[in-house]
Amino acid sequence: MKLATFTDGDGARIGIVVGELVIDLSAAAPDLPTDMTAFLAAGDAAMARAREVQDDADHALPVDNVEFLAPVTRPGKILAIGLNYADHIAETGSQTPTTQIWFNKQTTATNAPYAGIVKPSVSDHVDYEGELVFVVGKRAKHVPAERASEVIAGFCCGNDVSVRDWQAASRTMQMGKSFDTHAPFGPWIVTPDDVGDPHTLGLRTFVNGEKRQDSNTRHLVFNCFEQIAHLTQAFTLEPGDVIFTGTSAGVAAAMDPSPWLKVGDIVRIEIDRVGYIENTVVEEKANTVIG
Repeated sequence: MKLATFTDGDGARIGIVVGELVIDLSAAAPDLPTDMTAFLAAGDAAMARAREVQDDADHALPVDNVEFLAPVTRPGKILAIGLNYADHIAETGSQTPTTQIWFNKQTTATNAPYAGIVKPSVSDHVDYEGELVFVVGKRAKHVPAERASEVIAGFCCGNDVSVRDWQAASRTMQMGKSFDTHAPFGPWIVTPDDVGDPHTLGLRTFVNGEKRQDSNTRHLVFNCFEQIAHLTQAFTLEPGDVIFTGTSAGVAAAMDPSPWLKVGDIVRIEIDRVGYIENTVVEEKANTVIG
């Protein structure tokens, strides 16, 4: 099942993507929440109810008539792991971590799957990082790896857009990872039963049609379940939290010269059995905003 957040000009709500249609859950199952985080927090009963109406063509909209938003429009947390593919570790000249390296992206970095990525006015060192993303579906603390699959609501494509000079200037990496619009993900949440083993997925990143990254999630140093086990030793994961699971070799920062993203570039990230996102780089309008 593909769970999406969309709008058709009549307010944001959630639906199920079936082929070229979106089943509007606000119409097909008005008893369900219309916000993805609330829907996930409603648990297995809400998920089962959605499955009951996924073939309700009477409440379907053509995908061409809707705009897909980030599946979770305001995540409580966006967490991302660093140095988690062997080939990326090699291209950076780093040592393979023995402990997971985590940082957060601010929730204001959340971006839609086909919306513009802003090139900030303060940097020309903007990079792409195609990643498998998973969305947390259940409240979780001290979850062992062998039960971690129970926590995952589903999977998305994501781009951990990185402003490399700002990243290098901050020990935590947070500043360079958290610019507005720099966490596009989606286009929907594909439930685990449709994805199968999340550690056998091909992942590719293209910039203007040129393949830059080509890897597979089997090369993760710490897999999705190990990530959950580690994180939940420290703090509680909650429904709607978004986890970026690491990037493979092929990022601009590792090339000489570095082909940084520029205005007009189109970045497409594809993941087997999940889908793709595609974002165009746009110039920032650096206007002062207060209030």
